[in-house]
Order: sequence, then structure tokens, then C-alpha cells
Amino acid sequence: MDKAKLRSYAALIARMGVNVQPGQEVVIRTVPEQLEFVEMLVEECYLAGAAKVFLEWRFEAAQRLDIKYQSQDVLGRVEAWEEQRLAGRVKSLPANIYLDSDDPDGLAGVNHDKWAQAQRQRFKVTKPYRDAMENKYQWCVAAVPGLNWARKVFPGLGDAAAVERLWEEILRCSRADGDAMAAWRAHNARLKERCRWLNSLSLRRLIYKSESTGTDFTVGLIDKMRFMGASEELAGTDISFNANIPSEEVFTTPMRGDAEGVVYATRPLSYRGVLIEDFYIRFSGGRAVEAHAGKNEDALHLMLSMDDGASMLGECALVPFNSPIRESGILFYNTLFDENASCHLALGEGYSSCLENAGSYTPDEARALGVNESMIHEDFMIGAADLCITGVTADGRTVPIFVNGDWADA
Repeated sequence: MDKAKLRSYAALIARMGVNVQPGQEVVIRTVPEQLEFVEMLVEECYLAGAAKVFLEWRFEAAQRLDIKYQSQDVLGRVEAWEEQRLAGRVKSLPANIYLDSDDPDGLAGVNHDKWAQAQRQRFKVTKPYRDAMENKYQWCVAAVPGLNWARKVFPGLGDAAAVERLWEEILRCSRADGDAMAAWRAHNARLKERCRWLNSLSLRRLIYKSESTGTDFTVGLIDKMRFMGASEELAGTDISFNANIPSEEVFTTPMRGDAEGVVYATRPLSYRGVLIEDFYIRFSGGRAVEAHAGKNEDALHLMLSMDDGASMLGECALVPFNSPIRESGILFYNTLFDENASCHLALGEGYSSCLENAGSYTPDEARALGVNESMIHEDFMIGAADLCITGVTADGRTVPIFVNGDWADA
């Protein structure tokens, strides 16, 4: 891959992704496959003014062995030094960069029940630290190719060619194959205009219908909610950042416990190293009460049972069916990309940042207003060429939002 393009992508992540502030610490979570790019990203963070850059490494093969050989207690334990690190980060509020390149099948076959229980144990300890940092730091999820990921997406190519092709698609879908900064400034402006229109409507409900898939679904919205898209501002500051690169969505947080009907997934969901395919979820009283999948149904049920909030919704995201990612014709087996191919919903944790004056609420106050709480946040895609979404306003008017898979005014 052309090094100038990689350098431009690294600068995009550092300066428009997390928007490193002078003197700020940065944490980069990554895998050891793309060391040349990681080096570029570290330097771009320093050039943007970072005081210190920390690297935290992930290695799926070792994680498989941890799950296999560690006892349940050890796997779920949060060590004292980990708590000290979390406490330190509550004070320093570093910018967080997550470089995603996981193998879609990397954790297939592990003892998922054991792993899920370990995550529940850890969450009880880490949750207070997470709550203390909520809406107070910048973060960005972006992608770099992993060999096994590239093999999965492009099975007909040799290893080197597959990785090169995946790099090309990552940069293209991330609007980073040209003047990335200019492209994102224009893209952010377009999405912000969408948000302004939606927020002017005072919507209280969204109605989804698709004859081709069978989706027939209604979800309530919080009266203090707002739609957001692309860049967002850190609460109480003028610091903006882009949490996802790529991003094609305009999204909001729905009302906890207010969802009725059935939604059918239109793309497979990569979850815990397996693909959940051909699935639907039926909601009643705001909670998933029925779920079936043509493949890996047990993973779907595990996801819905992770905690009390896992079977309720945390996000409604609007993405036109003609998005660049869907039009690529590629299934990425990666939620960061596949969720930006179509409209989607997310099970689990809601975004308190979607509340008006978000920085003025404690986590408990946000939840009292209707923001769902969970240890998971899992997006699944429901967009289709005939998907229609109708909004219902606070005064009872109906407004077309999506018609046949695209914005009503497109």
C-alpha cells in the first residue's frame, strides 16, 4: 500500500478521529500485524500534540488459550493493577484509538458461556470507572487489515493480494484514499444537516416497514433525545471528534422498554468469532421476547442474555441503502463496516451523549430518562431496498423519513 496514503489515514485518525489535544495522553489498542502503520499513527499523535502515547496489544490466538486454560475465577478477575490503571485514566482522560482487524472466525469454538460469565464478572468491577469517564473523552474506532480477516473477505486471492485489497477497501470506504481531511469535513457537514432536519421535527416514535424482509416494527424515542452523526462534541467543550471511521449513519438512542414488532436482519452479524445468519428478533414491551437464526442461534440467544439490558435497544441508526459500503458489494464480516452499509439497530447500551445537554446528566439520571444500560452494544443490520421509516412527532403528525431505502427527500 502506498505509504503516503497510509500516512494520510494515520493523520486522519489522530486529528479528525480522536482530535488529539495539546498535552493529552493517547491510548492505542491494536494488534501486532500492522506495525508500520502503528508507528505512523503514534508519530501522528505526537505531531498533533500528544504528551504520551500508550500501546495496548491484542492477540486473538493468546485470548483463545486464556479462555481455554484459565479458570473461571482467573478469567473474570480484574487485577489490582488494572483497577489502578483505570483509576488513573479517569483522572487523565486519554484519547482512545481502537484499531480493529480481528479475524471474524478468531474465537469460533471457544467456550462462550465461560467467556460470557467472565465478562460479567469483570464488568461489575470496571463499570464504575466507565461511568466516571462517560462523555468526557474522545475515542475513535478505525480499521487496519489482519491477514485472517483479509482471507475471509477475499478468499480467492493470495495472502499478500488479499491484504492489499482490504487496505484499498478500508481506505475507500473511510474516505481516506484522497484528500481525507477535506473529504471528512464535507461529509460531516452533510450528516450534520441531516441531524438538524431530524431534530427540528421533535420526533417521538419511528415506524419501520419492509415487505421484502417482513420487518414491521415500532420504537419510541426519548423526549430529550437528539439525532447525531459523524463528528460529535465532547460534553462542555468545543472539542469535536469522529468516533467511527468509516461512518455513514445518523443515529439516536431510543426509549428503553418501548419497542414492538419484528425486525429481520439483512446481513450476517459477526459476534464472538461466529457469524449469526438469517435471523429475526421479535420485541414486546420493549424487550426481545423471541429470536431465531438460521445459523448460530445459540450465539444470538447468548448475546440477548448477557445482562438485563441486553435484550433491549440502545441505538437506532439511519443509513441509506445506496451507501458506499453496500454499493461495494463486499461483506466485510466486521460490524464497523457492515453497519454502515444499511440502517441498523443495536442491542444493549444506549448513548447518553444523544441527550440534549448530555454533559449535565449523571449516568443514573440518563438512565432514568430512558437510556438503556448494558455491558454490550451490538449492532445488527435491517436495511433493505424497500425499507420505509415514518416518524411520529410530539404533536402526532407523521413524517416520511425513509422511502424505499433512502432519505425521503433524496
